[in-house]
Amino acid sequence: MLLFCLPLGAKDSPKLIQVLVQGPNSEKLEQAIIEVGGRVTHQLPIVAGVGGVINAETLDSLAAQPGVDRFIEDFNPPKDPVSRDCPLAGDLDVAFSDNTMRWRLHNFSQGKETVSRISLSLANHREPPDELDGGVGEVAGEGVDQVAVEFIQSGDVQKRAPASIPLPAENFSLKQVLDVGITQLVLKFAAGTEIPTQSEINLSLMLDSCVVELPKAYADNHGDYYYPSVIGADLLHDNGITGSGVGVAIIDSGLWDTPALTNNTLGQPRVAAHYNAITETANTKFSDPGGHGSHMASIVSSSLPVTREGGIGFKGVAPNVTLIPVTAFAAEGDGDFLDIIRGIQWVVDHRESYNIRVLNMSLSAYPRFLYWQDPINQAVLRAWAEGILVVAAAGNDGPDWGTIGSPGNNPYVVTVGALTDSWTPTDRTDDYIPDFSSRGPTPAGHIKPDLVAPGGHITGLVPVDSKLATESPNYVLRTGEFVSTGSSQAAAVVSGAAALLFEWDPTLTNDELKCLLTTSAEPAINRNGRLAYSPFVQGSGALNIARAMTLGSRTCEQHSMDIQQALRGEERLYGPAEDNGDGTPYLADQEQIIATTPTPKGPSNSRRWGVKAHIERLNPETEQPQAHNVLFDWGSLYEQERQQ
Repeated sequence: MLLFCLPLGAKDSPKLIQVLVQGPNSEKLEQAIIEVGGRVTHQLPIVAGVGGVINAETLDSLAAQPGVDRFIEDFNPPKDPVSRDCPLAGDLDVAFSDNTMRWRLHNFSQGKETVSRISLSLANHREPPDELDGGVGEVAGEGVDQVAVEFIQSGDVQKRAPASIPLPAENFSLKQVLDVGITQLVLKFAAGTEIPTQSEINLSLMLDSCVVELPKAYADNHGDYYYPSVIGADLLHDNGITGSGVGVAIIDSGLWDTPALTNNTLGQPRVAAHYNAITETANTKFSDPGGHGSHMASIVSSSLPVTREGGIGFKGVAPNVTLIPVTAFAAEGDGDFLDIIRGIQWVVDHRESYNIRVLNMSLSAYPRFLYWQDPINQAVLRAWAEGILVVAAAGNDGPDWGTIGSPGNNPYVVTVGALTDSWTPTDRTDDYIPDFSSRGPTPAGHIKPDLVAPGGHITGLVPVDSKLATESPNYVLRTGEFVSTGSSQAAAVVSGAAALLFEWDPTLTNDELKCLLTTSAEPAINRNGRLAYSPFVQGSGALNIARAMTLGSRTCEQHSMDIQQALRGEERLYGPAEDNGDGTPYLADQEQIIATTPTPKGPSNSRRWGVKAHIERLNPETEQPQAHNVLFDWGSLYEQERQQ
C-alpha cells in the first residue's frame, strides 16, 4: 500500500491509486500512465504489464489510451489491525518449579479487566481417601482436593493469602481485577505433590465477555517441533535426505539473520540471494521486521537439531535447502500486488542461477477474478511453466464455503489447508481440520485445497522485536520460539516436503511432484467408509511424505491440463463443483461418499486418517471395509497399498 501524507486543509487533494495496465507493447503502456499524469513504478513483462500510480479520477482516460488492453486497480487493501476475541490472553506455555505452576496473562485492553470465576480440574482426578481427612493428597490428579491460586501483578507488593480452590472447581466465584499488562497466575500445590503436566491441567478463567483457557502443550516444544515427524520427514532425515542443493524461494516479509535460518546443518551459509521487490534491490542486507517470512523459512528449513531415540532429526522440514528470500510485504503484513508480481518475476528470471524448484506463497487474497484473469495468478502460471512448484496457502477464512484465496484458487498450484494434531503428535485419532482453514470450491468450481498439512500451533523462529512477537507476546514461548497457526504454516510444511522430494529425485517435474503429494495423501475416513470431510475441506487428505515416495503416482489429473495453452489464454478450466441450490457446493454422488454429520473437533471414535488406519480398525468378522452405498473400494485400495 502507498500512503501519502497530505497537508492540513488539503481535503480536496486527488486520490492516488496503484494500477496495472496490460497490453502487448510496454512502451505504449508506460506512455499511457504518463499521459494521464501518472508515474511508472513497475515493469512487469511476466504479465505483459506496467504498474504505476495515478489520480483515481483519470481511470477512464487511462482505459482509453492507445495500447491499453486492460487496467486493474490495486485490490490488496491494508491489513486490518489485530483484533482479539477477548482482551485477556494467556501464554501458550507455563513455568513449573518445585510445587508451583506460573502462567502469564496479558491484559491487552486499555483498562482493568475482572476475572469473575474460575474452573479448575486435573486429568484423572479422584477424591482423596478418607484417612487424609480432607487434606491435600500426595499425587496431583490422584487425591488432590485443593490448590492455592494467586494472581501476582507487576509491582504488586501486597502480602495476600492465596485463595484456596477446591478440586474439581466448576465456575468457582473469584473476583480478581487485572491491571493492563502482565499478571502471573500462580497455582501452588502442597509440598511433595507430584505436579501434573500442562496438558493435565484443565483451567478456565471467566470474564464477563469471554473465557480464557489454559492450552494443552507438547511434552518438549523447545527440543522438538514435531511436525517433521508427523509428516514423515524425520525418516528422510535419518537417511540423509535433507533438501541439499534444492532452492526454495519464499515471497514474504523477509528473513531474520540468525544462524538457524542462514546456515545449514553443517554451519555453512545457505542463503543464495535476497531480493527486495518493494525497493527493487538485490542482495542487500536482509531483515524481517514483520516476522512472518522468518517463521515460514524456519518451518521449511530450520537447521537446529533434535535428537530422537533411534535417529537424528531436525526442527525444520528440509534443513539443508538453499534459501532465496523475496521481500514483498511490509512489517504490518501489507503486500502490494504489483510487488508480489515483481517478486515472482525475479524468481522466474533467476530460477536457473539458484536452482529454484519451489516457490512458497504463504499468502492469500480475496479472488476478484477467475484465476486466468488474476494478474498474480498469471504470473504464477508463468512460474509453473518454467518448472517451479508453486505452493500456496488456502487461506484462513473458513469455515464458509468458497473461501479459498488467490493464488490458491489456481488449479495448477499446490494449495494447502491446515490440519491440527491437538498437541498429540503420536495420536492421529484427534487430528482434525480447524474451522479457520479455507474451504473450496474456487470461483471456477475447482476442488481445493489439494491437501492438508500441519498448520495448528506450529513452532518456529521470528526476531524478538518483530511485529508478530510484539503484537502477540503470548505466542512467544519462554524459550524464545514463536508459535503460530494458519494455512500459511501448512503451506511452508509442504514446501519443505517438496524440497526433500526434489533432492530424492531431481528429475521430477513440478507436475509429477504435485501428483506424488496428492495421490499419496491420507483422507479422513469414518468407520462406515464415508469421507469424514468433504474434498472441498480436506482435498486428497493429509500430507505424508514417506507415502509419497513409496505409494504416490507420478501421473494424475494434473497431466490433463496444458500450461502452454493456459499461458496463451486458450485454456480456461472449470471444476466439477455445482451449486446445491442453498449456497453449498455439490459433487456428483456426494451423498454416497461424504459423511452427512460433522466430524468432531478433537478425539473421534469414527474418524481415521488413511486407508490403512481405516481398514485395520475394523472387525473383519462383523464389519465390511465399505458400506454398500459407498463408492470407494477401501478394501481393494488397502490390499493394493499393502502389496506395494
